[in-house]
Amino acid sequence: MKQVIPKKDQAKPANTKQLSDAALELIAHRFRALSEPVRLKMLSALMQGEKNVTQLVEAAGTGQANVSKHLSVLKQAGMIATRRDGLATLCTISDPAIFQLCEIMCAKLKAEHDERAKHLAGF
Repeated sequence: MKQVIPKKDQAKPANTKQLSDAALELIAHRFRALSEPVRLKMLSALMQGEKNVTQLVEAAGTGQANVSKHLSVLKQAGMIATRRDGLATLCTISDPAIFQLCEIMCAKLKAEHDERAKHLAGF
């Protein structure tokens, strides 16, 4: 694998050691869980606080069976936790890294959008 040398203005990753195949598979599993827009909508809703499945169905704009399937993926990836309260299933984000990942991605997308807007302003 070719070593990438960061530019001056790029931060060097804190952990530069070679990862095992097992570690890479775990990382890929986490990113696959984040690769579906419905799951991102659900996580976005959960960032506002604990929600029941009915509230997540409304937030995701899809059916209950589909939301349940996506909740299972997020739970298996260790991103959310569920608990029963009577007949309701309540969901919450269980991995604080989700908040950090979203902040990083949103900041990056905003910076890219601002840069594009700056270039288009001259037209």
